[in-house]
Amino acid sequence: MSFEFIPTRLPEVLLIKPRIFGDNRGFFLESWQRDKFAVGGITLPMVQDNLSESTQGTLRGLHYQIQQAQGKLVQVLAGEVYDVAIDIRRHSPTFGQWVAERLSWENKHMLWVPPGFAHGFYVLSSTALFTYKCTDFYAPQYERSILWNDPDLAIPWPLVNGNPPALSRKDEAGLPLGQAEVYP
Repeated sequence: MSFEFIPTRLPEVLLIKPRIFGDNRGFFLESWQRDKFAVGGITLPMVQDNLSESTQGTLRGLHYQIQQAQGKLVQVLAGEVYDVAIDIRRHSPTFGQWVAERLSWENKHMLWVPPGFAHGFYVLSSTALFTYKCTDFYAPQYERSILWNDPDLAIPWPLVNGNPPALSRKDEAGLPLGQAEVYP
């Protein structure tokens, strides 16, 4: 098979390892194939691709859309990030729990973050090119942000030299999970 789908501590969040075909000229891998992802349990249609570039120390997240919830298939095309998904479905047995994975150009791993989860990443390398496929369209009027350093979540962000992350105004204004609008 071209992909290995590995459940994380939060079973709906999947670490995906593509099969890499390489030789002295370089490598080839499939990064998406609808039928193979369906076998791995990812059946939602993808409707939008996004690409961002960020410098070291940038933290983007923890984002979600309260309506038009997006599932995201995330991948790093250059550099390395610490990628986090948080279950924010109030009636889920894993509500408020999170999982983190290091995604990089070197390991070529992907992470499936299903609808109902907040998502964010922190850039470890000098820069990172980050791409993600989404299951619904971006709708800024529904976008929400959970505070990256919510003490109740206690995410151990691997901050470079212990410095505070570079945040957008939106992310600085994120709410702690206990005050945030979440899914039923």
